[in-house]
Amino acid sequence: MAVNLLPPELKSLHAVPGLDLGVAMAGVRKPNRKDVLVMRLAEGAVVAGVFTKNRFCAAPVEICRKNLSGKAGIRALVVNTGNANAGTGKDGLGRAQQVCEALAAHLGCKAGQVLPFSTGVIMEPLPADRIIAGLPQALLQQSNWLAAAESIMTTDTVPKAYSRKIGLSGGEAVVTGIAKGSGMIRPDMATMLGFVATNAAVSRKTLNRFVKVAADASFNCVTVDGDTSTNDSFVLVASGQGPEAAAKKDLAVLEEAIVDVSRRLAQAIVRDGEGATKFVTVRIEAGRNVEECRRVGYAIAHSPLVKTAFFASDPNLGRILAAIGNAGIKGLDSSRIDLFIDEVLVARAGARSPDYRDAQGLAAMKKPEFTVRAVLNRGKAAATLWTCDLSFDYVKINAEYRT
Repeated sequence: MAVNLLPPELKSLHAVPGLDLGVAMAGVRKPNRKDVLVMRLAEGAVVAGVFTKNRFCAAPVEICRKNLSGKAGIRALVVNTGNANAGTGKDGLGRAQQVCEALAAHLGCKAGQVLPFSTGVIMEPLPADRIIAGLPQALLQQSNWLAAAESIMTTDTVPKAYSRKIGLSGGEAVVTGIAKGSGMIRPDMATMLGFVATNAAVSRKTLNRFVKVAADASFNCVTVDGDTSTNDSFVLVASGQGPEAAAKKDLAVLEEAIVDVSRRLAQAIVRDGEGATKFVTVRIEAGRNVEECRRVGYAIAHSPLVKTAFFASDPNLGRILAAIGNAGIKGLDSSRIDLFIDEVLVARAGARSPDYRDAQGLAAMKKPEFTVRAVLNRGKAAATLWTCDLSFDYVKINAEYRT
C-alpha cells in the first residue's frame, strides 16, 4: 500500500487545451487492462524531453531522441505498458517505428512527428500488431487525464497525476501531469515515465531549459532501489493554446508550477515504491557544493542496510554514519558531522549524542514519514532527496515480476 498517497480525483485534473488523450486495451501483456495511451498535440505545440542515461536504452528512447531533434514538430505521443522494447536490437527499433507509422497514418501526421514510449518487461519482442490494432480504440478527449495515468501503470498501486492553474499576464494557464514508476527507481531518470503539459505558449529554447530544471528538482531527486532503467523518459509539452509566457515574471511563475507538479509526481513514485511502508526525506546540509550533498544523500538512500533498518523501525543509526563515510567525499571530516532523525539529535561531532536514547529514534522511525538530516559542517550548500524503505514485499514483487 502506498505511503500517504491516495488516487487522484478526476475533478482535480484540469484539461490542457491543445492536448487530447485516449486509452486502449490492446492486450500487450495481460488482457482486459488499459495498456496503451495516445496523446494528440495541437499543431505548433512545443515538446522537450530528457531520457535515461543507461547505455542499454530502449528502442523507443532512441526514436524519441531522433524525432525530437527534427524540425517537423511533434504531433503525437504513444505509450504502451507491459513491454519495455529494450534489449531487442534492430527488431525492436523496427517494431517501435511500425507503431509510429500506424499512429501517424491514423492521426494524419508524419511518423517522425510521433514519440513512442514503452515500459514493462525487458528483452521481450514488442507486440506491435496488438498495439496498432488497439490504436483506433483510443478515443481522444481533453479530460482523459485520470484514465491516462491508469493506462501507464506497471507495478504501481496508485495512478499518479497532479494539476494546477496559474495566473499569467495574458490570462489563466494550466499545468497537468502524470507519471508512472514504483521500482527500478534511481536518479538519471528512475524507471519512470513522466508527462507534464501546459497550454502556455513558450519557445522551444525555454521549454528545453524548463524540462532540465524540473527533472533535476524532481525525478532526479528520488530513489527506491538504486537501479536505473532502460526506458526512463520525462517529457514536457507546451501546447501554445493559452497565454504567452515571455515576460520574466510569467516565466518564473510557469517554471515554479512545472517544477511543483513534477516534484509531486516524483514524490508519488517514492510513496508508491514497490513494497514501501515509509516515505523518507534525506536532507544534507552544510556541504561544500550541491553535488557532494547529493552524493552523501544517495549513499544513505541507496544503502540496503539503511533501508531495511527503516523498514523495521530499527534505530541502528550507525548504518547511516557508515553510509556517509562511504560516500567518497574527499576530505570529509567525520568528527564534524551531526545527524538528526526528525528533530532528534542522534550524533554530534561524529559520535553518539550523550542525550540521545534509542527510544527517541524508534519513535521517529515508526512514523510513516520522517526526515534524516545530516549536517556536514564544511560549507553552505544543501540538497534534499526522497526515498523509501526496503521491505519483504519488494523482494517478493521483483522475484515474481515475470511470473
